[in-house]
Amino acid sequence: MIERKHQLSQLMLALKQFHIVTLLGPRQVGKTTLARQLAALWDGPTHHFDLEDPDDQARLSDPAFVLRSLTGLVVLDEIQTQPQLFPLLRVLADRADTPARFLILGSAALELLRSASESLAGRVAFHALGGLDLDEVGVGQVDALWLRGGFPRAFLADDLAASRAWRESFIRTYLERDLPQMGINLPALTLRRFWTMLGHYHAQTWNGSELARALGVSDKTVSRYLDILEGTFMTWRLRPWHTNQGKREVKAPKIYLTDTGLLHSLLGIFGDQDLLAHPKCGASWEGFALREIIRHTGAGRDEAYFWALHSGAELDLMTLSHGRRLGFEVKLTRSPKVTPSMRAARDALALEHLYVVCHGDPDAQPWPLAQGISAVPLQALGGLQL
Repeated sequence: MIERKHQLSQLMLALKQFHIVTLLGPRQVGKTTLARQLAALWDGPTHHFDLEDPDDQARLSDPAFVLRSLTGLVVLDEIQTQPQLFPLLRVLADRADTPARFLILGSAALELLRSASESLAGRVAFHALGGLDLDEVGVGQVDALWLRGGFPRAFLADDLAASRAWRESFIRTYLERDLPQMGINLPALTLRRFWTMLGHYHAQTWNGSELARALGVSDKTVSRYLDILEGTFMTWRLRPWHTNQGKREVKAPKIYLTDTGLLHSLLGIFGDQDLLAHPKCGASWEGFALREIIRHTGAGRDEAYFWALHSGAELDLMTLSHGRRLGFEVKLTRSPKVTPSMRAARDALALEHLYVVCHGDPDAQPWPLAQGISAVPLQALGGLQL
């Protein structure tokens, strides 16, 4: 088991500041394990309710009576299955000298955010839990993490075959059981086909009309499919940055599958050599690296963008966190070179600095490529003060 110390400290801090903390993330990413680790460190009584467990459902047949009497840490797992609890949580959080802290776990972002924002405004903090990252597994495991993905059971599997089998099982379970339990009733084969098509569009700008034609459905329908995958943490969108370039700028978001292990399973990539020979290898590395960069910089949803012109100049990522405008270009190479596109992005966006993130030695220091442009291996990113 990998102890996620940073995640634990962030959750502990949030629970000191708020009566209710919502832990969001996909199924099987380790939310329950993290909650139990937190409970083991909690100074006081703890209570755990799995809202998909019939026994716990029976225990909460009268939730107001049960929850009102509890003190200490109360964990409500898979809260999206019982959204009627949100108004009750508001009442419990507003009690004078509230004797309990509530940690609520959920796997459906859109519904949870909407329900929590409406019922618990000003009383709740949100914490997103993604897959394992390089800080947690060690920079020496970068290739394994990239190939297998960040789901703990996929990464920690005994061998690559076991990891692949777990990921295939996860995909089937997600489509055939998890989505219907969330009230999303779509043919599993249709959504898997769409998900696989998205894998081929990974790291490209969204073109709903093209996907709609390929599936034989409307633009509105494919947008709904994308919303479902994003709302359950399977995909994410990187928004475009607009300057004063007018119509020359790309204004559609880029689409990424959140976990590269699932991406590789959907694309039929089974091992290192398959990955390196696949046409989407560079795009896969880009998505993997961008998630690490965004996490390391601490950039929020409204602080990370890509930039591109229809004429060809582009930048993979620009972050605006902490009052700094930094650029990042991702390259799957050990010896990156400056391109005219990088220079154009540096000047057009007035970047404080542009980093070319590559694959290399974790002990390497950033080295200059040009004025305001440096190269740094992804494995050495943790040594940068960004």
